[in-house]
Amino acid sequence: MTDEILAKYEMTVGVECHVQLATDTKLFSGADNDARDKSPNSVVSPIDYGLPGMLPVLNRRAVDLAIKAGKALNSSIAHISRFDRKHYFYPDLPKGYQTTQLHQPIIGSGVVHVPMEDGRVVDVRIHHAHLEEDAGKLTHFGDYSLVDLNRAGTPLIEIVSEPDIHSAIEAKSYATELYRLMTYAEVTFGDLYHGNMRFDVNVSAALKGATTLGTRAEVKNLNSFRSVERAAEYEFRRQVEILEKGEKVVQETRGWDDNKQKTSSQRSKENAQDYRYMPDADIPPIVLSDDEISAIQADMPRLPGEWRQILSQLGLDYLPIETLLDAENEFRGKINILQMIEDVIADPKKAKFIANWNVNTLIPILRSDTNFKIGQTDYLALESAIYELSDANKLSSTNAKILFRELADLDELPNVETYATEKGYIQVSDEGAITAIVDEVLADPISAKAVEDLKNGNDKVIGFLVGQIMKKSGGKANPALAQKLIRERIK
Repeated sequence: MTDEILAKYEMTVGVECHVQLATDTKLFSGADNDARDKSPNSVVSPIDYGLPGMLPVLNRRAVDLAIKAGKALNSSIAHISRFDRKHYFYPDLPKGYQTTQLHQPIIGSGVVHVPMEDGRVVDVRIHHAHLEEDAGKLTHFGDYSLVDLNRAGTPLIEIVSEPDIHSAIEAKSYATELYRLMTYAEVTFGDLYHGNMRFDVNVSAALKGATTLGTRAEVKNLNSFRSVERAAEYEFRRQVEILEKGEKVVQETRGWDDNKQKTSSQRSKENAQDYRYMPDADIPPIVLSDDEISAIQADMPRLPGEWRQILSQLGLDYLPIETLLDAENEFRGKINILQMIEDVIADPKKAKFIANWNVNTLIPILRSDTNFKIGQTDYLALESAIYELSDANKLSSTNAKILFRELADLDELPNVETYATEKGYIQVSDEGAITAIVDEVLADPISAKAVEDLKNGNDKVIGFLVGQIMKKSGGKANPALAQKLIRERIK
């Protein structure tokens, strides 16, 4: 499939995202909502099994989290919402129907502002989001399958986007931003491995300029941002290939094989009438007042968009900002990376240093250094001390990183400047002492060619001369001062 052929078509993507809510118990029963590492079928209530005579009781905490999710989605909250029964028969759905919201969902229309690396912001409209219970899980083994109902009854919100996405990278970026919004709002634990958020990607292809969308295929249950991107790209190419042959795309549900990096047909796509929706008579409507909604949404953590405004005002670019936002989630509960920046925000120069230090030093250590243990060290105090020493030209960038690594996993932080002095990390900024070293280096025969090249305008060689000075000083000379003295002597 050539790029020229692909360029004739436009990809359109809509995403349905299932978000497991961070409640202690399930949506309609008192069963434990955390099934991670639990034995199969061990956290299930008779209500979740749908046994005769069992009546559901709505989990109020799930409603509150849905209201917070609506705030993160810039969405309206319905004053009255109701539950419906969605009928279908599958081994992991013991009741024979799923309790969901079709006609009156709790979360109305909204929008997610998705920042892109190229500077664009893609606005993806939210059609609605509804509360519902999850089904169980099937695990397939050759010619048989096992049913685990631990997940049955888990409270979800399903966020349904409009078809506003037109590339695979936009789809990935939207899924990433949705994840950030839900985790920052503390709506979900966000454990993608255990399916806390799952993405269904609806993809269609149509000739550019067409007035109607192409026939869509839905790729189900993607649980990584990379899978969202690659599944959308594969499915678009598959559909273009079909259209180029003059054939029609079939509306269907498809699965994604991450090993083969391709989709495969699972079943023909059902329509709403196939599910025989009907109101659930066992569950009263959810009735909310404006004051109640406002009170719940007032207790919201700072969301990614607000953090972007703060960090961009420090002069940080897209990639450092996104790195900080992702790391805050990745190490939540261990190190408060963004809080450190906010604590010194009154000093923008220092805040920017702390932000960049976290991006370039702390986060790489956390991600790659298997020997590093997160201790009780006051990381802000340590980074602030390194900032003060660096700003005073007492600490080189190399020694700053060495110093940080030596102190970062201690449980008790010593006086940083005293420690650095004792270790010999403090730079020599005594002009007289460095002048003597500069003169010695410039007079050394090994430097003769570099000196001549510098005189002839080759500025790159000054790095070699500074390196020789650092070597003779045992790494203690202030390199900026050394460079200044070199230039004064070679004009």
